[in-house]
Amino acid sequence: MTALRPHAEQQYADELAALAAGDDRPRPPGWRLSPQAVVTYLLGDGAKITPKYVGPRRLMEIAVATLATDRALLLLGVPGTAKTWVSEHLAAAVSGDSTLLVQGTAGTAEEAIRYGWNYARLLAEGPSPAALVASPVMRAMETGAIARVEELTRVPSDVQDALITVLSEKTLPVPELNTEVQAQRGFNIIATANDRDRGVNELSSALRRRFNTVVLPVPASADEEVEIVSRRVAQLGRSLDLPEVPTAVEEIRRVVTVFRELRSGLTEDGRTKLKSPTGTLSTAEAISVLTNGMALAAHFGDGVLRPADVAAGIVGAVVKDPVSDAVVWREYLETVVRERADWRAFYRAARDA
Repeated sequence: MTALRPHAEQQYADELAALAAGDDRPRPPGWRLSPQAVVTYLLGDGAKITPKYVGPRRLMEIAVATLATDRALLLLGVPGTAKTWVSEHLAAAVSGDSTLLVQGTAGTAEEAIRYGWNYARLLAEGPSPAALVASPVMRAMETGAIARVEELTRVPSDVQDALITVLSEKTLPVPELNTEVQAQRGFNIIATANDRDRGVNELSSALRRRFNTVVLPVPASADEEVEIVSRRVAQLGRSLDLPEVPTAVEEIRRVVTVFRELRSGLTEDGRTKLKSPTGTLSTAEAISVLTNGMALAAHFGDGVLRPADVAAGIVGAVVKDPVSDAVVWREYLETVVRERADWRAFYRAARDA
């Protein structure tokens, strides 16, 4: 059987092996690659190494350099700016293992960060190493690897603070066994947070000081966003075994243009101000809309991605609130889309949708 979505270290095993074989630069203790090779893995080399992140090189250099210090890394940004994607690939390149993951939610318990117990053994034997259930963070400390904490600001504040001792002392006390786990060299933590979640569970100043924050921006230009979307749509199409759909750069650019204009509240030419919907209209959502359009074109169309294949997906992405967003979308359709001569087919499809 084939995994629907292999982990980064599995999917890009050949690239990681090729980089490691030719990497003669100094490597921090416990790292599989040198910092320069990790950045090359993330940004690509224009030949055998494919880019995983399209954006400012300096941001990736700062992120990688942070992991080589005693400070943890916090990737901050609006939804859809590839925070999770970057954290996974960083862990894969540095440690060869991106699976030491804590998924932050309102229900995340302290055991997810520290440790838990096998209660059957605990009742039968009392506290013992065999009864202890290590968290991903504890396992990363024991092996000198990178642990990942997704959506840190969604974790309750008292649970967040369980990280303070881990990050400052590099130890995890286990008072029930009168012992502690000391982090091995190579250990660090990458956390992600959505900067629209401010006020959900703000990080304490003590915890925030222990992170170096790197803000991942939305793509700077339409061309950059088109490149990101095109690359990811092609990758997803292959991984999902979708029938081949001819390259549809025109439709990809149209979706990206709609998302960017509504996101910024201004048309591409800067002449018309627009109302913005309640949703984020992220690059990730654009990828989802186009992947769904590819499936429609391949299975229910003529194999060519057309405006009708993406229109319904765009409407669903824009109109999150059926009252206010519907007004925003109708106004955009009638004042912007309708006036573009080469968008007539899309206008009709969007109205029908």
